[in-house]
Amino acid sequence: MMLPASLLLAQCIAGALHAQNAPGYTHNDFGEVGLLQTPTARMADEGDLAFTATRTYPYTHYNLSLQPLPWMEAAFRYSAVSNRLYGPIGLSGHQSYKDKSIDLKVRLWDETRWWPAVAVGGRDIAGTGLFSSEYVVASKRFGPVDFTLGMAWGNMGARGDIKSPLGWLYSGFDNRAGNTNQQGGEFNTLRYFRGPAAVIGGIEYQTPLDKLRLKVELDGNNYKHEALANNLRQRSPVNVALLYRVNRNVDVTVGYERGDTVMATLSLHSNLAQHAEPKKTLDPAPEPLREVASTPVPAEGPAALPRKPPGQVDWDELSRALGDNAGIDVSSIGRRGSELVIHGEQRSYFYPSRGVGRMSRVLDNRVDDSIDWFTLSSEAHGMPMVEDSVHRPRFVELLDHRIDMQEMRRSVEQNPPAIQPEEVLYTKPPKKFDAGVALGYQQSLGGPNAFVLYQFSANGSATYRFNRNLWWDGQVNVNLFNNYDKFTYTAPSLLPRVRTNIREYLTTSDVTMPNFQITGTHVLAPDLFGMAYAGMLESMYAGAGGEVLYRPYGERWALGVDMNWVRQRGFRQDFALRGYHTVVGNATLYVNTGFHDVTLAMSVGRYLAKDYGATLDISREFSNGVRMGAYATLTNKSGTQTGEGSFDKGIYFSIPFDLLLPRSSTSRATFMWEPLLRDGGARLNRRYSLYEMTSDRDSDLFEKNLEKIAE
Repeated sequence: MMLPASLLLAQCIAGALHAQNAPGYTHNDFGEVGLLQTPTARMADEGDLAFTATRTYPYTHYNLSLQPLPWMEAAFRYSAVSNRLYGPIGLSGHQSYKDKSIDLKVRLWDETRWWPAVAVGGRDIAGTGLFSSEYVVASKRFGPVDFTLGMAWGNMGARGDIKSPLGWLYSGFDNRAGNTNQQGGEFNTLRYFRGPAAVIGGIEYQTPLDKLRLKVELDGNNYKHEALANNLRQRSPVNVALLYRVNRNVDVTVGYERGDTVMATLSLHSNLAQHAEPKKTLDPAPEPLREVASTPVPAEGPAALPRKPPGQVDWDELSRALGDNAGIDVSSIGRRGSELVIHGEQRSYFYPSRGVGRMSRVLDNRVDDSIDWFTLSSEAHGMPMVEDSVHRPRFVELLDHRIDMQEMRRSVEQNPPAIQPEEVLYTKPPKKFDAGVALGYQQSLGGPNAFVLYQFSANGSATYRFNRNLWWDGQVNVNLFNNYDKFTYTAPSLLPRVRTNIREYLTTSDVTMPNFQITGTHVLAPDLFGMAYAGMLESMYAGAGGEVLYRPYGERWALGVDMNWVRQRGFRQDFALRGYHTVVGNATLYVNTGFHDVTLAMSVGRYLAKDYGATLDISREFSNGVRMGAYATLTNKSGTQTGEGSFDKGIYFSIPFDLLLPRSSTSRATFMWEPLLRDGGARLNRRYSLYEMTSDRDSDLFEKNLEKIAE
């Protein structure tokens, strides 16, 4: 389910208010770490997420800022221009003009005792260019005062009182191309760092009042060259404002810009990488161990009963306990000498170490001392992934505080699935049928009909398992309420309409069936996994396809290939099909670079509009599972053929529900921002991905959260 950014921020803020000290950075009108109109060389803490809303007539900026790396800041925004209409009244009514833009700032080096921090960046680097600017800034702190000085080109430096200092390298830097890019969505490379420039800078002063800061800046824009013929009066180039820090997550700024215009900003920010999960009040309590002196032994329950040799254990009861308390859907149980092996899939706990710890408690309370090692052989849809093993005596010593976590690390192992002989003690058939109901939400931002088009729905899902490697699942969505009565716009396209007829898919029926497919998986060879599927694969396409993934255990790379024959579905999203069909597929190389946990996914192949091209996805995953990323797709179709937006691109962040809810969960909440939905570079939205299925083969999440084994 897609959640609005505001809901995710509210959840993160609520859990972090008491946890951390107030950050030293603040945000400017454009959501960048900075003063008012001016960015600084400062950066937020890595993992920071901020939502900033600013009003300075005639502009209202809604900004979402991400800090995926300590030296890189990214932001995207919607800007409303209140004195200009979006389009014809018959199409957009009286909706004000909306502009979408993307920013990027990179710190070249951090501040030292003698040298300032220096950063270079661009604003509106891939949009229509209404606010297109580039800059270089340096920031140095002296006690409570943080000084910033720099130079800006484009909109931010529109005063243009300095000839471009780059002109001596190449005369082309002396002149800047037109103010806006009517095509939109393209990188405005012909304007970067070109044309006259202006000095920018200012100070941020931490007043003696802890929560109050003063900002004063020199604005490099004289507002005489604004886009949309929207030139403004500027009585003074000096902007001034007071920022009040309500708490560590909320800032309010009020000030005066252009010498005669009041501005106001609300900034909500939280650090997702440092965000602690809420107390799991809805989870069952872990079973106490009888040998731990600090834990009272209950009069009843597993810890009070005698342990039994493996041949006498009630495996049905133990399997139920593993499911209820450790979240493990057991498929079988085996023995290798003094090692007891549980084969199964984790259904409840996002952090693998927490599930392993709970499993070890359950086993210790039921099995006699002939077993020294407890192993969980993790499976994903019937495919063995990895084995996590715990030395039983050391685990008991850890819970009794006789050893610390550092020593415990030497008694925990991760290995590829074993192929050695194993005595099978118990086999459990899979649960055949599952079903559930949930609320759903989807939205589209920044369209010509309305700034927000939304739908709330009731979603029913069901799964039938023929066996652990073969299953059917489906979903039915029932509209509860929406504002799709405003949705009349269909985007122009010179390509086959593989995505731009989304309006028809959203508005034709109140009851839809987004998914109805059968899926099978198989381990083809050690480290080689396969999957095949057929049915209604997504809301717009039906068909059949398959994927093969080679993912060597212990390596930081994987290689996958998928191939699919698809046919366009009817607008009602039932079993009807339309005439358009094609073959799509990609070869994808996944590389965990080991640099700040950055992963690259590089794909080449054929897309839905029968175009050929490549997609690059770059993401950063933090130790708690939070993920930030961006992607872009370029194909052999020109920007003119693709239309506004020029090429497919997006920014996203993903938060484990485990960080938001009082009950453990293996699911995620994902926010994806795609500026425009176009036909070029459109990919099939497959329900399952082998790379995601095999994520347990990446040991980082287990190792970085090993302390949760004791929870």
